[in-house]
Parts: sequence; structure tokens; C-alpha cells
Amino acid sequence: MTELAFGGLLALAIGLGISRFVFTPILPFMEEGLGLGKSDAGLIASANFLGYLIGALLAIRQSLPGSLRFWFLSALMICALTTGLMGLTDSLPVFLVLRFVGGVASAIVMIFGTTLILSRFAAEGRSSLTSLYFAGVGVGISLSSLLIMALISYGAGWREMWIWGGALSGLLLLPVFWLVPRDGKSADAAITPPRLIFSPRLKALILSYFLLGFGYIITATFISALVRHIPGLQWMQTPVWLVVGLAGIPSVPIWSWVGRRLGNHNSYAIASLCLAVGVAGSVFAASEGAVFLSALLLGGTFMGMSAVGLVHSREILPDNARQILAVMTLAFGLGQTIGPVFAGYAYDYFGNFVAASLIAAVGLVVAALLTGRVNVAPLQSSER
Repeated sequence: MTELAFGGLLALAIGLGISRFVFTPILPFMEEGLGLGKSDAGLIASANFLGYLIGALLAIRQSLPGSLRFWFLSALMICALTTGLMGLTDSLPVFLVLRFVGGVASAIVMIFGTTLILSRFAAEGRSSLTSLYFAGVGVGISLSSLLIMALISYGAGWREMWIWGGALSGLLLLPVFWLVPRDGKSADAAITPPRLIFSPRLKALILSYFLLGFGYIITATFISALVRHIPGLQWMQTPVWLVVGLAGIPSVPIWSWVGRRLGNHNSYAIASLCLAVGVAGSVFAASEGAVFLSALLLGGTFMGMSAVGLVHSREILPDNARQILAVMTLAFGLGQTIGPVFAGYAYDYFGNFVAASLIAAVGLVVAALLTGRVNVAPLQSSER
């Protein structure tokens, strides 16, 4: 089971950590090299998250042919390919198409991979490995940040950054074929699952998940570009994203540990408030310490909250595992899709990200209040 967890970790590193988030450290160089404005940058980011939405809708369907593993591995290959192809064009419409397709693939990686891997953990009584699996997002962010820093030292431009990002994804993909073995099941389950029932508790969790997607993504998309414009701190534009990734690696076990002591609904709420502080602080930071604190609060919360929300939704409706994971991803993706476009146009209007970030922070506070209605079960409850 440990090998499977590492395979899942590498998959999330590719499908989310790199494919979805490498745009953040590359964005300042695209702005410089292409004269890309904030509204266009927001459109490119949102095209990826719109694809994530469509991928979630696709994953809800029960009639998909082939195995979960087939869809999972195919999506990983598409993530690697669309990442590398971003460096071979300078056309905004092509950027939008590539990021959209990559977003569809990222959602399939998340939903099918989580369904496939967490089901095996539960069947073998190894749910403790869930934290290792979800650490993949932080690992992917960290590896891509180190890659970009290395390329900067060699004077590489934004094109090379995308191409090498795709190459890194392809390299990480190879062991996944062996670490995630065949499951022997088709994507279209033999037994039709029962109808989804949205209880008030589940509705509150879904709404808070939407607000989480909207609340974190503005800072996650623009933090490197934001730091680039702080006098004397331009050197931090890439290292700050590395801090986000490193903080994300232990975030799932940290917040599940808090949940076992205070209740996961309180853990989720506290993390949401910490994230709100980081989001609001990112637009007022004027020192190295403040910038790193904002990055630490961003990376150290959003992935832990994402994992807690997904696992709990699956525990609420275990017979609808893939469908409820898709619904949660849909809510999260909707928030992500709205956030960058809203922030980009708000920047063009106000000349900064202050208004957009403060609205996002308020949304995270509301998410914290909503989770007071949701008693989120511990990640390892199946082992008790």
C-alpha cells in the first residue's frame, strides 16, 4: 500500500502541483516577455479552472467506458503534454485552449485517482496513508519551484520554463505506471449507485468548499507577480512559491491532527481563518517576513482543507464516492474559475489586488462560519 501511496503522490504532483500551479511562478516572466496584462493572465488561469469544472462534470457520469486506471493515466499524460506545449506558442487563444484541456485532465486525475486510491486504502485498513497521497500537491509545487529557480540561474525564459515543466511531469509519470497497478474495475460500476442526497450538513460543506476555491486561488495565482512589484523584494518572486509548496506537504497530517483533538469541523474552520489572514496579508506585505508568513499560511492551509473536505464528503456518502468527489470538485472549481478573472479585472480597475483579496478573505471567514454546521469526521476515522 505504501507503493500505491507514493504513486498517488507523484500523480497529484503532476496533475495538480505542476500542471495546475506552475503557471504562478512563470507568470511574471510571461508578463515581462509578452507584455501580458493582469486581465489576460486572469483569463489564462480561469481557462484552466473552467476545464477543471468540465472535468468534474465528466467524472460524475456513470457511463464512462474503460477502467478508472485508464482514465487516470491518460489524464496524467495530457497534463504533461499540455504543460510542455505552453512553451511552443505565444498566442492567447492557444494558451486558453491548452490550459482548458489541462484543467479537464487535472480534475480527472484528482477525482479518479482519489476514488481509485482511497478505496484501496479503506479496503486494506490503511487510511493513514491518505496524508502521504495528498502531500503530492505540495511536492509538485516545490519541485516546479526549484526547477524554475534553476532555470532562472541559467537565464532561461518563460518558454523554456513551460517546456521543462512538461518534461519534469513526464519524468515523474513513468513510475506511476508501476506504482498504481490495475484495479480490475470499469469506470462504469456494475451496480448503479443510489441517488445523491444533499443533506443540510453536506450542502454547508459544499458551499464552504466553493468559498475555499474562490478564497485561496487569487493569492495562489498572483502571489509571485505581486511580490515582483514590491520594492526590494523582487528576488522573492520564485522562492515565495517554494515556501507555499513546502508548507503544503505536511498540511494534511497537521490539520487532521488538530481535528483529532478539536474536531475536524473546528480544524477546518481554524484553517480557513488562518488562510483568510494570509490572503489579506499578502496585499499589505512590505517585508520579507510578512511575505513568507503569507506564503506559509497559504500553503499550510488550503491543501489540508481540500483533503479534509474531500475525504469527509466521501465518508458521508460512501456509496456515491466518485459522484460526491466530483460534486465537491465542481464546487471548488467554480470558485477557482471565478477568482482569477474577478481579480484580474479588479486589478485593471483599482490598480492593485487589495479589493479582490479582501473580498476573498471575507469569503473564507464565511466558510469558517459555515463549517460550524459541519462535523467533519477525522481523516482516519475508518481505523478507529
